[in-house]
Amino acid sequence: MSFKTTVVQAYFIQAFFEYALVYIFFIVICVMSFKNLVFGTAGIPISTPDHNTINGIKHVHDLKLSGMELEFVHGVTVSSEKAPLVKKVSLENDVLLTCHGSYYINLNSTADKTSDSIGRVLSCARRAEEAGAFSMTFHAGFYLADSPQTTFANIKKQFESITKELAHSSNKITIRPETTGKATQFGSIEELLLLCSQLDNVLPCIDFSHLHARSNGKVNSYEEFRAVLEQSEKALGKEFLKNLHCHVSGIEYTNKGERKHLVLAESDFKYKELLRALKDMGCAGLVICESPNIEEDALLLKKTFENL
Repeated sequence: MSFKTTVVQAYFIQAFFEYALVYIFFIVICVMSFKNLVFGTAGIPISTPDHNTINGIKHVHDLKLSGMELEFVHGVTVSSEKAPLVKKVSLENDVLLTCHGSYYINLNSTADKTSDSIGRVLSCARRAEEAGAFSMTFHAGFYLADSPQTTFANIKKQFESITKELAHSSNKITIRPETTGKATQFGSIEELLLLCSQLDNVLPCIDFSHLHARSNGKVNSYEEFRAVLEQSEKALGKEFLKNLHCHVSGIEYTNKGERKHLVLAESDFKYKELLRALKDMGCAGLVICESPNIEEDALLLKKTFENL
């Protein structure tokens, strides 16, 4: 056997093991599941004394809630130096962390803007994972002048690039495109289920209030909520319903879709019907409340769910 042959064989053996490790890495992540459905806040609770991320996590625990979303919507707000402490405090207080990525993302844009968007996704995902978040969500993009089919293909290509980059750096966070509240935005439940079924380590973040607004007042009954969950289960398997990261809030909308978030009591959103559907389908994971009074409505959701 020549030296050249040995080198070639060694290269292919190394490539095989690298591929196998990445594959196992994704399998472990994709079967992640929770035992119960729990509730948390979108960001630091309003009532937190000395308002900062560490105190916010502790206050979530004191409120007897179970999760908090790191709001990186206008930029990464946790430093690399502080991220390990955020993770440590969340584990000590049994608080699950998720992350909402930048608002300034469009994976269906010009080359320069798309590249910038990918950079924002990656920077948020890296810091969120360092801080202990298990999941990161963001709005993936806009149709602009493109057809839904072209937009889907473009966005899928960018997700492939993002997940490949994260896998090679052993980043364990699950990337979750969010269902969006306006028809001009990519992110119907059908689009996201199809997208996620074709990608590794990508799952939808279902914002049920956005679905309600996007449909101009539909998706607001037990039957409709259950149909969304059954559709999701069919596309992504039963394990998806045990690994939820979803959003709920009151919402105001027009015939063009979402206008703004509201307190649940001021909205026509039938959250009790949603919670019953989630319970009957045996769902587990984390429900993040995005109402303006975040912890008050999060506690309302928790109490209502537990009393069903």
